[in-house]
Amino acid sequence: MRSLTELIEPGSARVDVVATSRDEAIRAAGELLVRAGVAGDSYTQAMIDNVDEHGPYIVVAPGFAFAHSRPDSSVTRTGMSIVRLAEPVAFGHETNDPVTLVLALAAVDADTHQEALAALARLLGDPDRRRRLDAARTGEDLRAALGDTGRPATGAASRNAPTGAGEAPATTDPGSMPTGDTVPTEDAVPSKGFILTVCGNGLGTSLFLKNTLEQVLDRWGWGAHVRVEATDTISARGRAGEADVLLTSGAIAEALGDVPAPVEVIDDFTSRAQVDAALRRVYAV
Repeated sequence: MRSLTELIEPGSARVDVVATSRDEAIRAAGELLVRAGVAGDSYTQAMIDNVDEHGPYIVVAPGFAFAHSRPDSSVTRTGMSIVRLAEPVAFGHETNDPVTLVLALAAVDADTHQEALAALARLLGDPDRRRRLDAARTGEDLRAALGDTGRPATGAASRNAPTGAGEAPATTDPGSMPTGDTVPTEDAVPSKGFILTVCGNGLGTSLFLKNTLEQVLDRWGWGAHVRVEATDTISARGRAGEADVLLTSGAIAEALGDVPAPVEVIDDFTSRAQVDAALRRVYAV
């Protein structure tokens, strides 16, 4: 597994990038992948086409877009780039617009970048670290702000925290939080022990959501009882009947249509509070 700073080479991070549209913003991040020899121009276009097809689900957190697509023949190795825009740009996301940060991923497989994405999800859920990204004065400052994310920001306990840093808890009654040996019971909702997180191609944003979901399940003490998989829209339609629930964005939920399982929409894929609330609705806890 590789860290964020290993995947984002020197020169693949820029600040004060001028873009007047969503496509220009994605193209600016894609151009850095091209310059680094990670992918070709066709992959940049594929990232833009991905949003045209599936909607602005790539805006996974307030002000933050995660551009990606399925690998094409121009992708030579797994790598990332990041740009901070000179002025915010609307991507069309109902709750997370406007966007100021765009991170682009080109991946040769679904494995080498998972740890880096987990670290990035933790970083975006930490207001202090997010402020470092927003305050970076140079590209290298921006890249450095992504460093040291292999461990939770506030110590080992933060992986088990029920809500993100600075978030309001999903419940005002701490005694009602499922913890320890609590498991789904037949008195609530019969569980198949399986949850799907869904995005357009299964390689990027669904992994963000998977990481956040696993943090909540661990806090509840359900981690050993509920298996989580990240998948794409097509696969999710075929496997929905196996799952207790599908977690995804509003745009992807519309694309899924009617499936034989509940679909819960999460606006901020780094928000443990939103995921916690969704699980409570599904499992009646």
